[in-house]
Amino acid sequence: MAMLHLPIHDSTRFVLVRPHYPENVGASARAIKTMGFSRLTLVRPGRLAVPEHEMAAKMAVKSRDVLEAAERCQNLTDALRDVSLVLATTSRRGVSGVLGPREAMRKAVSHVASGGNVALVFGNEKTGLSTDELWMSHERVRAPMAADQPSLNLAQAVQICAYELLLAALAARDESRLLR
Repeated sequence: MAMLHLPIHDSTRFVLVRPHYPENVGASARAIKTMGFSRLTLVRPGRLAVPEHEMAAKMAVKSRDVLEAAERCQNLTDALRDVSLVLATTSRRGVSGVLGPREAMRKAVSHVASGGNVALVFGNEKTGLSTDELWMSHERVRAPMAADQPSLNLAQAVQICAYELLLAALAARDESRLLR
């Protein structure tokens, strides 16, 4: 079975800033590959949160190619080079102008359709993104949560965004076919 390929797949990178756990790095690689994406960037990963770690490889089921090709950067500025739309996730309450994942991913698809490229930025499992890192983005994204939890698991947040991005891209493709 051939993998579905859409323009959004080539124009989107998933950026993990200071990931701490190798399991989340591997599970994030798997999460993005299941939705057809392959561009993973790690910004200053923790000592163990590297693609070579046994647990990262274990969690990257059938996604080791994504894991092994992950780009590494020393800072977020380097990771965002050549990116024209930055969507940063946050679990902080009270941040103004926050979009839900569905709305944010529709915006990403529209941006790519206009010739741009996108970075989805995820913070560290324990501390998230710093205020400066958060404000390097054009938009902030927060998934609604029903329970009083401090945040989603990193790999789960990546999965939600990758899924919503794929759905938005499929909807845009179907809409453009109807307009022809």
